Amino acid sequence: MSQALYRKWRPARFEQVIGQEHVTQTLQNSVATNRVSHAYLFCGPRGTGKTTLARLLAKAVNCLEPDPAKRPCDACAICKAINQGRFLDLIEIDAASNTGVDDIRDLRDKINFAPSEGRFKVYIIDEVHMLSTAAFNALLKTLEEPPPHAKFILATTEEHKVPPTIKSRCQQFNFRLLTQAEIVARLAWLAAREGLSVEPEALSLVAQQAAGSIRDAESLLDQLVTAPGDTITLERAQKVLGTASNTAVIQLTNAWLSRDGAGGLALIHEALASGADARQFCRQMVAYLRQLLLLQAAGKELALDMTPEQKGLMLAQASRAPRQGLIEAVKRFQEAALTPVSSWQPQLPLELAFIELLPEQPLPEAAPAPLAETAVPPQETAPRKTAVAPPAPETRQKMAEAAAVTPRPAAATPTEPAAVPPITLEQVKPLWRAVVNEAGNANRNLPPLLNMARPLALEGANQIIIGFDYPIFKDKFDRTPGAAHIVGEAFSKLLDTHCQVRCVITSEYSVPISKEAFSLLAQELGGVVREED
Repeated sequence: MSQALYRKWRPARFEQVIGQEHVTQTLQNSVATNRVSHAYLFCGPRGTGKTTLARLLAKAVNCLEPDPAKRPCDACAICKAINQGRFLDLIEIDAASNTGVDDIRDLRDKINFAPSEGRFKVYIIDEVHMLSTAAFNALLKTLEEPPPHAKFILATTEEHKVPPTIKSRCQQFNFRLLTQAEIVARLAWLAAREGLSVEPEALSLVAQQAAGSIRDAESLLDQLVTAPGDTITLERAQKVLGTASNTAVIQLTNAWLSRDGAGGLALIHEALASGADARQFCRQMVAYLRQLLLLQAAGKELALDMTPEQKGLMLAQASRAPRQGLIEAVKRFQEAALTPVSSWQPQLPLELAFIELLPEQPLPEAAPAPLAETAVPPQETAPRKTAVAPPAPETRQKMAEAAAVTPRPAAATPTEPAAVPPITLEQVKPLWRAVVNEAGNANRNLPPLLNMARPLALEGANQIIIGFDYPIFKDKFDRTPGAAHIVGEAFSKLLDTHCQVRCVITSEYSVPISKEAFSLLAQELGGVVREED
């Protein structure tokens, strides 16, 4: 039965651990001088070696090697028993599954028993931040004054959730994320041991996707292994991991800087059609734009893991990008990368993130002047829209005298708008596509959102209710400045009457019933329904 690479090649000695020298050196010195503490707290991101070093420390304090400086030897009976998982004095507890106070009380009752094989009983509590408050309180006294034969090693990825009272009783070590060069070196060593043929570009891609976690990097490499003897190429790695090529990321950045909406969307669709994952593409954009931002802030003196040619290209792009626009781009793609995946249009967050950046650099043809040229003809012929020259003094005097003699006819003009018949839903629905297009002339972000909506009902004489099937699109519509006003103006121009717009979630909205429909319903029910109901 095959074994995962990260388990098969787990470091067996302190010197085999990479990237955590500040921890391994301190622990080695403690073992060599017989000054091992009774409790340790290992903090850091996942896959950086916390559990591995906890097991190495358990081996070291129980190793049978006469020279303490050489422990763990990985050759004595104790070390082999720990490697094979049959050492009874090493107790590993998953705090995510044993969160209750009863589990800790059981530990506290058994801790006083002497070790059965080694010199010390070592308790490794993984994800210790998952313990309940009562469990932490039960652990506190035992952690403070354990028996001489007991050692505690607590590991957590969320150090801020560990109570200060627990931290004060432990020696704390913070683990760091590994650099891309360290991960590539480890993967190359592992591939040589396994007899794998891997292109250097594929190793770099795996290291980049691991985001500093050596365990994730080894798992990804394990995922790429197929038939023995095959070469793991960059193309295979991109297909299996669902990543877009670096060229696609660079070109999409150029499309944003050049304000080329059509070209950018074509690049996105081409990358997704070739097998790239939308969320992974967003993560790649975040990583690339972050490097652009760092280069823009620190200049060419900033040390980044890239070739001089890549650095020169990125410096050129950084010089074209506005600082605030670059920050906004990082935020937009980061938000898209964190959007939950759904089976319905999974590429939409990526597309919206790109489209929302375009108004930062509007195209020249996006000026509002063409809106007036494409306005509905009734606006041009309506008498109330035309400018009228002011009357002469003699005319004003005659108008005043006429108004004094016959005041009633003058008051008849304000009642004219009331004579305009109210709009109906049958008038509104056929105009929806035209409204979407006209709103897009004012704000390029609106058509993708409005395509997810439809007119539902009318409230009053001129308020149009549009419904979104999904709350995420309604929220984006509400956050778009002036969106409701723009859509309302589009309806007003097409219907030649003042309109207002309110958006709702379709499933949460009840269409109001008209008086005529209410009367028909009452007749069908035999008059048992009253209007106040």
